[in-house]
Amino acid sequence: MPLIFEDAPSPNFNARRGPPDMLVLHYTGMPTGEAALARLCDPAAEVSAHYLVEEDGRIFSLVPEERRAWHAGRGAWQGETDVNAASIGIEIVNPGHEFGYRAFPDAQIEAVIALTADIRSRWSIPDARIIAHSDLAPERKEDPGELFPWKRLAQAGHGLWFEPAHERIAALGGFLQVGDEGIGVVVLRAGLHRLGYALQPGSTYDAETATTVKAFQRHWRQDRVDGVADGETRATLMGVLQLATAESVTGVLN
Repeated sequence: MPLIFEDAPSPNFNARRGPPDMLVLHYTGMPTGEAALARLCDPAAEVSAHYLVEEDGRIFSLVPEERRAWHAGRGAWQGETDVNAASIGIEIVNPGHEFGYRAFPDAQIEAVIALTADIRSRWSIPDARIIAHSDLAPERKEDPGELFPWKRLAQAGHGLWFEPAHERIAALGGFLQVGDEGIGVVVLRAGLHRLGYALQPGSTYDAETATTVKAFQRHWRQDRVDGVADGETRATLMGVLQLATAESVTGVLN
């Protein structure tokens, strides 16, 4: 789809330290798109993003991609702790969990897909670094949430998606939850850390592990967002990791 941008310059940005190599998707989490746009352009708010996508598919350009917008806040992904410096941020208009979370309209998602493709035509952004706000800050954020169609985005060529076979799910057996310990937890925590989450390797399924699992589920296991690592969650993690590893190897070879 042809992209038409509406300019809505925000003063809330500063200099980058290098080219962006990450894309972070958010929802606005406010009652209206108008209110969200006003806040993102308010110097007193000290928040911004590079783009805002309305429910009808309109795209507002707020901060030049070459500048560091203030959208991510405290968090980390794949060892990067200044995510604002490394990323481009897209705010997607949606009331969010606080104000009546709802499905994202087709026109809006088509615009997000087209915008993502446009951004990636200019910058080298791996699929494994197209993430949710909740991925980089599981303890603070839920957006864009379990209703965002990550599968559709991946089918359009942007981001990672994996659906495990039933045999693979069955092979992993039962579930892991808070209080569990042992090799299964070691593998789970190591896998989440390797994918990009800030959770450190360990052998105890603690509250931080549950929070991180919930963030993973919001992105990749959307019909179960409870922080319990059932067989499908764990099989999905293994598959997403394989895709991320293959992408990394391909990138090195190229």
